This record gives sequence, structure tokens and C-alpha cells, in this order.
Amino acid sequence: MKVLLIGSGGREHAMAWKFAQSPKITELLIAPGNAGTAEVGTNVDIGVDDHADIVEFAKNEKIDLVVVAPDQPIVDGLCDLLRQSGITTFGPSAAAARIEGSKIWSDDLMTKYAIPTAESVAFSDSRLAMEYGRSKPTGSLVVKADGLAAGKGVILPETDDDLDSAIIGMLDHGAFGKSSASILLAQRMTGPEASVFAFVDGEHVSAEIATCDYKRIGEGDVGLNTGGMGAYGPPEFWTEELAYQVRTEILEPTAKALVNENSSFSGVLYAGLMITDSGPKVIEFNCRLGDPETQILMPMLESDLLEICLSIGENRLDTQTVMWSDSPHTFVVAVSDGYPGSYDTGVEITGVSEAAEHGVVFHAGTKTDDDEALLTSGGRVLGVTGSGETISESRNAAYSGIAMISFAGMKFRRDIAERAIQGDKD
Repeated sequence: MKVLLIGSGGREHAMAWKFAQSPKITELLIAPGNAGTAEVGTNVDIGVDDHADIVEFAKNEKIDLVVVAPDQPIVDGLCDLLRQSGITTFGPSAAAARIEGSKIWSDDLMTKYAIPTAESVAFSDSRLAMEYGRSKPTGSLVVKADGLAAGKGVILPETDDDLDSAIIGMLDHGAFGKSSASILLAQRMTGPEASVFAFVDGEHVSAEIATCDYKRIGEGDVGLNTGGMGAYGPPEFWTEELAYQVRTEILEPTAKALVNENSSFSGVLYAGLMITDSGPKVIEFNCRLGDPETQILMPMLESDLLEICLSIGENRLDTQTVMWSDSPHTFVVAVSDGYPGSYDTGVEITGVSEAAEHGVVFHAGTKTDDDEALLTSGGRVLGVTGSGETISESRNAAYSGIAMISFAGMKFRRDIAERAIQGDKD
């Protein structure tokens, strides 16, 4: 089969790495890809926002399956455009993708169908939002931009002044452009977080898998939100009972709710959850695989990714078995100095082959120059996924690998999966 994968980050390298293992693959093309995807397939110089060019390329090249990985083109309707052109496509419709593209729409859906989440109120007027905020206990609210914001549209203010600044920044100053023209003020929940993933085709939900990710730039979960600094799985607190509760109270009801709303979902549903004292509750939904979680999900997926994606593209996921390994995995991300703010690119990277002796190296913001030297091209540059019989072993492998990599200004968190290690010692 000839497959076209859309995207350029670490998630896409991990997916390409997994696709390349399928016995059914004959040619793997990635648009636009990165230096890592070029090692397992062929990069194509088409941007993820160039929808007409993607459709034309898929037609001309007689692509058997297009897999749309990033959120923005999904929300913008690329999957719809491909299907309208008669191209078998993996990824949800724009209507279904509203579950990520609009936090307000998603919150209304959860409220209507009694899917557990935090109490939230939507605002587009900063004065009314600040009045509401001051009526609540200090530090009890989360400010969320309604639309996509590259994983950075959520602020947890600790003081009333911080709350006002976040509200004004989003609504009046357009901190996230049109994505923050409206906001949600949500009750802050407490408890461990989990990212739960399942393949979905209408009301059919595959076996689910849980991971934990790290969003803040600094160790101890301090500093600005990023696109993700690392992940591990399975979580030390994850049990069969919790998995059953999440499946029956969140995943399956959400799939049915989307069907009822004429927004049937086909693709990967990603539920960001808080495990509160009163049970699991949804923080947010996403309409695609997560990054950095995919970099451990793909090594943990025992089934053929191509078979799964094709079955969803052909609306027959119910005929496909999805199996996940419970072997512990840890992924550590190396970023450019200054990220998530401004940073330099074009910095040479060394030690990748040495790192690969300890784990799987997944590229994100990388490119090669005319001399085939590996260079940085983004904020999140690359990372190493380690595995082992325990979470400690997987963590040691990931950090042993990341220690081999070097580039000027390289930064990484040193506490990925640290909180899970105690479970190994008990």
C-alpha cells in the first residue's frame, strides 16, 4: 500500500516509524516530514496547510491511504476535503474535530450528555469574565482559550491579578488570536493527570491505553506550558477498575454523543483526564494522537498501525483487534534554548547514533543541510524513548540515550517519570 502521512513533528516520526514496520506498506510518503521521517520514508515538500496541494498530490500519486496527524488541518477540514475527493482517509471530520477545536462546544457536549468534567462558564466579554472570576475563591479557576493554541492556551492563575491578566490577555489583547476570542473559566480540579487514547469509528471504541505527559518547561512542573517535554506509561496509578470506569463513563458515551450530534468520530480520540477523589473527569478532548505521548504509544502498539488506520478509513474498525503492550516506556524531549519563547535554529546536533543504542530516537524539529549534517529546526528538537521491565529501567534507558545527544543550548527536564519510580520500589 502507498501511504501519505501529513505532519512534520515527533508524533509524525513515531507514526512513520510504526507504519514502516507493516508488511503491507509499499511506499511511505510524509508531507512535509523531518530529518527523522526521511530515514523511514520519503519526505514531500508540501505544508500541512496546503490542502489543495495535498489532495492533488494524493490523486496524482494514487495514494491508497492518507493519514492526517496534526490538529490544525483536521479542525480546518482537510479530512473532509480528501474524502470528498474519493481518497481513503484516516482522521475525523471537521464537525467531529470540534471536540478539540472548540472547548466551549466540547464543554456543552459533555454537559448535555452528562460526561464528567469540571464546571465551566464561557465568556467573550472580559469585564463579565473578571466579575465571575472574583466571585470564586482565589486560585480556583483555570482560563482556557476556546480554540487551538498549540497546547499553550491554558493558564492556571494563582492570584486574582493573575486571573485578570489572563482574561484580558486572551479576550482583549488576542493572546492566541481568534482562538481566544472566547474563553472558558473552569473549576480547577486536583489529582493525577492521565492521557487516555482509543481508536474510534462511530460508536465502536477500541482497547484504550493510558499515559502521563509533562507540559511545563521546568522541573517540578513550573514555568510556561509547552507542546510537551516528555511522557511515560503505563501510569503507576492506572488499574483495570479505573480503565473500565473511563471506558464506560467517558470514552464510549462520548463516541455515542458525537454520533447523536451528527458528528460521528473516526480516528483517534484523546481524553486528557484528571483522576479526582470523585472519579475521573475530562480536562479536555483532542481529535488526534498526542505529542509527546505518541513517541511511547507507537512502541507500545502491538497491532499493525496501517491495518488499524485503513480499517477506520473504511469504517470497519469493529473487524480489527487493537492490542497494546503493558511494558513500561519513558520518553524525554530535548528542546532549544529559549523554548517555548524565541530560540535559534540551524544548530548542529551530534550523538544521535549513540543515543539509538539505548532507545528509539524520534525527531521533531530537525533538518539536514547540504552536507547531511543534522541541524535543529524547531523548539522541540528530538527525544529518546526507553523501555524496560520496570518504569525505572525504561527511565534509565531514556536518560542514558538523551545524555549521548548534544547541541548548543540543549535543554531537557530531568524529572520525567520520577514520580512513578516509587511504585517500582514498593
